[in-house]
Amino acid sequence: MSSLAVPAPIDRVFRFYQTTVGKKAIMAVTGVVLFAFILGHLAGNLQVFEGQAKFDNYAIFLRSLPAALWSARIVLLVCVTLHIVTTVQLALLGKSARAVSYVKKDNAAASYASRTMYWSGPIVGAFIVYHLAQFTFLLTGPVMEGHPYDNVVLSFQQWPISVFYIIAMVLLGMHLSHGVWSMFQSLGITSPTRSPFIKSAARLIAIVITLGFLSIPIAVLAGFVTTSGAR
Repeated sequence: MSSLAVPAPIDRVFRFYQTTVGKKAIMAVTGVVLFAFILGHLAGNLQVFEGQAKFDNYAIFLRSLPAALWSARIVLLVCVTLHIVTTVQLALLGKSARAVSYVKKDNAAASYASRTMYWSGPIVGAFIVYHLAQFTFLLTGPVMEGHPYDNVVLSFQQWPISVFYIIAMVLLGMHLSHGVWSMFQSLGITSPTRSPFIKSAARLIAIVITLGFLSIPIAVLAGFVTTSGAR
């Protein structure tokens, strides 16, 4: 029995993916998509500070476009999966490439963010699953159908949920700090003269995004953002 022939374009893509360069390219491209989503998600979430009507209308608008919403979710799911899988594969390739393990690892030249990339990513990924289960599918936490603003406030009034969210967002910031820099590096945009600026810009971007996300549970816990009394 003859084996099934694989079309040449697909075969080339598969061979490219098997290389280290190909995996890094996949990480960079999926990273761009996920970074764009994070910016959009943050912009939407910050509307909670504009009041219940504004935030609820934003959530209703998103749900009024089910085809676009589910298409975006599928793309994000594929990107998250590819991003995590290629990260693990690159880590395994890097480990197997060293015939002899280091007696003592010298991490002095590596940032803390870069050293935590391989475990912060999966943890953030697990948080995304929980976050979707809570606010999108209303499966966990003190949530109710048709009250997105109240759902956010009531959830973050629960200390365990807020603490989990804050830890996840700090890890996300650490991941972004190194990830944005690596994204530019993988795409060949960096250079000896531009690298210091790009590293500093990546760190600043990560800090601003992290503070933006953290501001919501902190504002709720501090009583600056409260419910409408729907319950």
